[in-house]
Amino acid sequence: MISDITLGQFFPGFSLLHKLDPRTKLIGAILFIVAIFMAKTPLAFVLLTLFTVAMILVSRISFSVILRGIRPVVYILIFTSILNIFMTKGAGEPLVAFWVLKIYKEGIIRAIFMTVRVILLIVGSSMLLTYTTSPISLTDGLESLLSPLAKIHIPVHVFSMMMTIALRFIPTLVEETDKIMNAQKSRGADFSSGSLVRRAKALIPIIVPLFVSAFKRAEELAVAMECRCYRVDKKRSKLVKLSFGARDFLSFAVFAVFLAGVILISRMSPALFGGGALARALCYRI
Repeated sequence: MISDITLGQFFPGFSLLHKLDPRTKLIGAILFIVAIFMAKTPLAFVLLTLFTVAMILVSRISFSVILRGIRPVVYILIFTSILNIFMTKGAGEPLVAFWVLKIYKEGIIRAIFMTVRVILLIVGSSMLLTYTTSPISLTDGLESLLSPLAKIHIPVHVFSMMMTIALRFIPTLVEETDKIMNAQKSRGADFSSGSLVRRAKALIPIIVPLFVSAFKRAEELAVAMECRCYRVDKKRSKLVKLSFGARDFLSFAVFAVFLAGVILISRMSPALFGGGALARALCYRI
């Protein structure tokens, strides 16, 4: 399960998404996240799903990689679904009633929508950012977008560098955790059996060396940057100059139309589709 975490990994390629300016992908990711939270109807979620699948096809990243990236959050999705099922109150009679627990139709629908929303959020944002954008490009794009804040003495470059280093070291820490777990297992450690408290105690021999390794890597990185005379208070030149091209402006238009479409569909009335049962289902608001 640990080795399945793909957050922060970059998959080199020559697809259209890979060639986009990093600023375009950052703005597109923001618009995509806004669209996800603006979606209120099943039809809007269908549009979001189709758009996400289209991005996966355009990026030429294997669906197996996408599914492998979702596996580590399966338990979070299950926990979120259970909370929505039991905590959502409905207007009518409950479908299932046991002691103080009641399950309503509205709770099941909300649980499905929340699960789909979290999956789209993870896949869409990862597809536009870490999967198709190198850490250096991501740093340059983020720093360029936040550059107006530098006029009010906000350390934009430091913030961008911190964010990129954090994303870059996620796969490294995941790999380090996997190595430590395998080393502990070879010495007889058991992480999969026993009570929840026992499993939590078994993680202590992993957490301590992981923190030691993380601090050691951070120190080595700091020393390496100092040896190369890296200074945050000096204006740095860029090897690659960022510039918007025709594909970037076209992508902006696509994202804007997509966001407008999701908002419009979320506000549609069943009367626009004839007012039938199918129309009411498509325009049902969560």
